[in-house]
Amino acid sequence: MAQAKIQAKAATEGHNAGKFCRSVSMAARSNHLLEILDDLEVRVQAFRDAASALELERESLIEKIHSVQNSHDIRTISDGEREELLVTAERLMGRTLTVAVAVETIRNPQQESSLQQASMIIDEILKKVMDNLENGRKQLMGLYGACSSEVPAGPVDQKFQSIIIGCAIEDQKRIKRRLETLIRNIDNSEKSITLLEQQRQKSAFSLIHTKNL
Repeated sequence: MAQAKIQAKAATEGHNAGKFCRSVSMAARSNHLLEILDDLEVRVQAFRDAASALELERESLIEKIHSVQNSHDIRTISDGEREELLVTAERLMGRTLTVAVAVETIRNPQQESSLQQASMIIDEILKKVMDNLENGRKQLMGLYGACSSEVPAGPVDQKFQSIIIGCAIEDQKRIKRRLETLIRNIDNSEKSITLLEQQRQKSAFSLIHTKNL
């Protein structure tokens, strides 16, 4: 009888020991998998950041090529030189556009709606901006001020600010970059118009001076 009890106790202890070993083993595997996922989380974020950086570089290249194509300087050189430079710029633009980089943003319905509203407001201003560059720039500056996390120096479009807050963080950054680019393009356009006007005035003055002589 005593021997039977001892054997039963040993069997029970052995069974419990097996359970304990399995529990330890499962916990170890779980921790190992968790470590792998933590590492992948870091790598995925780094991957998205790298793709976003490439997206920014693509936008920057396109903007710079456009600025060369529409610069005042390119209109003041000889026809042969201008044609050669424009061909090169067009070739570079073509090569740049062959690279497609897209970082998709996960949005909820409210964020999707806010993005659409913000884009529509910007697009409406752009439809009229060429009719009045100065007024268009003021409006875009108001939108840009609404995107700033710091106290802006200029006016802030309160309506746009309430919309932009509802956008996903990544969309807020993209909209701010878009506004920066648009404002820069308007500034460049104003400079080109001013330079052309000065050039016309000089030409007119030269013509009058020559006639007087």
